Amino acid sequence: QVRLVESGGGSVQPGGSLRLTCATSSHSKLSAVGWFRQAPGKEREGVACINNYIGTTYFTDAVKGRFAISAEDEFWNAVYLQMDSLIPDDTAIYLCAASASSFCSDQLSPQDFHLWGQGTQVTVSP
Repeated sequence: QVRLVESGGGSVQPGGSLRLTCATSSHSKLSAVGWFRQAPGKEREGVACINNYIGTTYFTDAVKGRFAISAEDEFWNAVYLQMDSLIPDDTAIYLCAASASSFCSDQLSPQDFHLWGQGTQVTVSP
């Protein structure tokens, strides 16, 4: 059973940076890992995803140019979300998601993922 554990959340001022880590415990290759976020009173939103084997990445428009997603190595024991130039609207719980059978797309759909972590809180405020 694959487990996903997020870490790296915290509180930062606007303009600051954080790097989130999604640690995976998988003995089989994952095909895609994504990051989602959910703010109070809002729907879950796809933030970014990365596909194994083909190396494609996708980002929601709100974070393009500010966030980057990458895998630690070929074994994908960890996937990172580097978040720069943070703004208050980035405040949310960030969740890691993974799939072992499908790739993600620019739709950043939660339906593409069947494994989920518990989330880590990110707060951006003066």
